[in-house]
Amino acid sequence: TFVSSVGTHVDQFEALVRKFTGAKHAIATTNGTSALHVALLLAGVVSEDEILTQALTFVATCNAISYCNAQPVFLDVERDTLGMSPDSLELFLEQNCEVRDDNICWNYNSGKPVRACVPVHTFGHPVRIDLIRDICKRYNIFLIEDAAESLGSYFRGEHTGLAGDFAILSFNGNKVVTTGGGGMLLTNNDQFAERARHITTTGKLPNLWEYDHDMVAFNYRLPNLNAALGCAQMERLQLVLDKKRELASLYQIWGQENGVSVVNEPPHAKSNYWLNTLLLRDQVERDAFLAFTNSENVMTRAVWKPMHRLAPYRHCQSLDLQETEWLADRLVNIPSSPLDLVR
Repeated sequence: TFVSSVGTHVDQFEALVRKFTGAKHAIATTNGTSALHVALLLAGVVSEDEILTQALTFVATCNAISYCNAQPVFLDVERDTLGMSPDSLELFLEQNCEVRDDNICWNYNSGKPVRACVPVHTFGHPVRIDLIRDICKRYNIFLIEDAAESLGSYFRGEHTGLAGDFAILSFNGNKVVTTGGGGMLLTNNDQFAERARHITTTGKLPNLWEYDHDMVAFNYRLPNLNAALGCAQMERLQLVLDKKRELASLYQIWGQENGVSVVNEPPHAKSNYWLNTLLLRDQVERDAFLAFTNSENVMTRAVWKPMHRLAPYRHCQSLDLQETEWLADRLVNIPSSPLDLVR
């Protein structure tokens, strides 16, 4: 039937994601970055607002913040989760912020509102989202989970993306479920869900024949053709998760036998093991490993360059990023697609 931004497969794909994750609403988008952009807009983010996030992430996290003309503030991560440290979050807020009579959290050093917090479930490993949620509630900050990499990951028995006000998923070509390109906004709030659908469909008012738009909005809806692929992918999601867990177990055994540290799922968490990751001794060993494996046609990659090292974000505020720097010099992603799924 339809191949573009309307059609039954879009609705079906959203329903399948709702059922799997337990989210009340799932709104399909063109990619995870657009989903995050919409989540920030729904949180009321405007120009010059400050958004707390982690420096160890893919650049899309910060780009979505920049689309709102807001400013990322970089917090440190933890070694066992690779995600935002609740201690770093609390320390920044205690040292710099207060909730005033307007119920807005203000950074009294910069004079700007702190509107939202965006932790990332790095490589599919859940952050300690319960502690982060409690801190955000205390400071009246929106919690937006960047769960782009964590479809099929759980923390304390709950799927990632359900603790915050919003969450986003990615269905890029390298994710556990792909639509070629695509994303999803998750929320349990009826009003936010309705607003999200309006924002992502150019602000068009319902009418059988008339084109009437009540706002400047975005053409962010996932095409029906991509959603059809997503529906087929969801049918085998559990198989993919089982195979990726099996592969991760083999890497853990290999690491123990060869004295190499392989990143494991954090306490109280079940990871989808989107990417398997080695933690090498130092940058010298990391670079030697990367050079050797790639020269032998085994694709391995260093972790993303931390955001505070990138030219567009060097000017941003940051707390002490000791753990981020330590991990960035040592982490290497290794092949993570089980062969019997890609043959």
